[in-house]
Amino acid sequence: MLRALLCALVVVSVGCTPGASSVSTGGSGAATTIDVNLTNDPGGTTPAGAGAGYKPLVTTVNVGTSIRFTNSDGFRHTASSIPGSMFPSAYPFTSAAANQSGTTLSGGFSSGIIEPGDSSQTLLADKAGTYMFGCFFHYGTPMRAVIVVQ
Repeated sequence: MLRALLCALVVVSVGCTPGASSVSTGGSGAATTIDVNLTNDPGGTTPAGAGAGYKPLVTTVNVGTSIRFTNSDGFRHTASSIPGSMFPSAYPFTSAAANQSGTTLSGGFSSGIIEPGDSSQTLLADKAGTYMFGCFFHYGTPMRAVIVVQ
């Protein structure tokens, strides 16, 4: 309850997840950054099942927050949306996940391939809900995580 109250006090464009950083977007406001690194971000549990490779594994933000994925790993990765409420056991992606698409979380998205040291497009947390995503290349490791929009 206290966490929810604290999050409500945070400016809309800043995330509520401890460990998530904010970076300048060059416009008005900041983007919550999710680190993409399978080497440094070990596995854990999310509301949708096992996850790994993203930090934090569960990012909680307010509606209106911008999200950006930054690859601090030495390998290529993606952050591609997965429909449903639990991570599927079968590989969920088509080759389209390797291409950048989408501007909002609710509309479905893929960062496309994020090369080491690069960042994705900025995505808008436009609607409350839970949004699952994973890596096109490493889904089975299990490189996947969740964004909760309040």
